[in-house]
Amino acid sequence: MTSDAEWKFVPSELDEFLADKGNNALLGIRYHAHSPEWIELAMPWSEAFVDDPAAGSMATGAIMTLLDNTAGTSIYLQRGGFLPQVTLDLRADYLRPAKPRSTIICRSECFKWNASTALTRGIAYDETPEDPVCHVTATFMLL
Repeated sequence: MTSDAEWKFVPSELDEFLADKGNNALLGIRYHAHSPEWIELAMPWSEAFVDDPAAGSMATGAIMTLLDNTAGTSIYLQRGGFLPQVTLDLRADYLRPAKPRSTIICRSECFKWNASTALTRGIAYDETPEDPVCHVTATFMLL
């Protein structure tokens, strides 16, 4: 990856990072889309992470990992680099169950940050952002 001093967001570098690290690699989380204000990461459906076989939807723990990673990545876009940070608070308000066998996409934006904290908000959806599965807010400590 590029150094922080000359950092430029490159989606393929993010995918390389995600594919090689812990939960992201296990869950198959990958870059989906971005603008200067927001980023989307996607997690494909996997039978290994279904919470209720009869329903066929992804477990909330897997979805929470996607939400946390997307929120954190939105901060990188605003700070201009992969700088250290930790999640202080993560809240998801579920609006409906995800559709069975569907990829979950999370869109997040960092809407405020200062020297010590960053605030994010976003949604997760399975078909269209206009019909979200949940809303998410998160607070991060910047190191």
